[in-house]
Amino acid sequence: MGEIWGILAAVLSSGLGGTAVGATRYVVGASDPLAIGAFRFGIGFVFLLPLAAGRRARWPPRSDWPAVMALGLLFFGLFPILFNASLIFTTAARAALALSTLPLLTMAVAAGLRVEPLTRRKSVGVLIAMAGVAVALLTGLASAPAGAWRGDLLMVGAAFCMALYNVWSKPLIRRSGPLPFTAMGMGAGALSLAIVSWVRGGFAAAARFDGAQWLAIAYLGIFGAAIIFFLWSYALERTTPTRVAISVTVNPVTASLVGAALLGEPIHWNLVLGLATVLVGILLASTRGRRADAPVTAAG
Repeated sequence: MGEIWGILAAVLSSGLGGTAVGATRYVVGASDPLAIGAFRFGIGFVFLLPLAAGRRARWPPRSDWPAVMALGLLFFGLFPILFNASLIFTTAARAALALSTLPLLTMAVAAGLRVEPLTRRKSVGVLIAMAGVAVALLTGLASAPAGAWRGDLLMVGAAFCMALYNVWSKPLIRRSGPLPFTAMGMGAGALSLAIVSWVRGGFAAAARFDGAQWLAIAYLGIFGAAIIFFLWSYALERTTPTRVAISVTVNPVTASLVGAALLGEPIHWNLVLGLATVLVGILLASTRGRRADAPVTAAG
């Protein structure tokens, strides 16, 4: 039962992530992307810290601090830099499809590090979910600016950073707990982004934010950082890295649904079919057949 809660937490985290994309797009044109990341994760850290302290949760032991900080810099520092940079060169649809390689990369990293066996059922489920993302984004994939491949590669690089985080963080979370682990890592990432943005003068534009933009920043900090990534760590504590990572395929679909609800964007047949396909892939990869999943061998 604990694993089911982990999978549901991952799906909810990715679903909320789709709404965070809309909030980010609302403010990204008015400020430096690194400054937005610093605000987002800084607010998230401030929100999570008293919760972790108030619950007297287990904090990471001192021997784990270097690893927790390094993973924080990887996930809350380097990942958003690559993510934002990719959108300079490619379209949102292509970037979302590139990010959907996350479960495939997580599965490969976990198998390579002997953390999680590679099984046929999970492999097929991951590929079906990725196909669902492609179908859902079908209308946005045809148009691409010149040199879009650079943005696609940057997004795959961002997905690889997240895959490493998924695999390496699991034992650390188990020794401390998802709330203090997320808070400590998010604080390290927010500080690194704040320093870089300050040097670049990225915070100057924040003085011109209106009330709606500050509201979007607050939403990103509380829901788009604290709650989303706490749920992600909670999921990693309770199920396998691949089963957590496959939930990211829900993200672009929910982003499209939010666009339809708030911006009046039409819902086409491919979005409905894509969502159904994604859910089938997640269900297949997250469950076991009548017989235990057999590891994939060289002989197939």
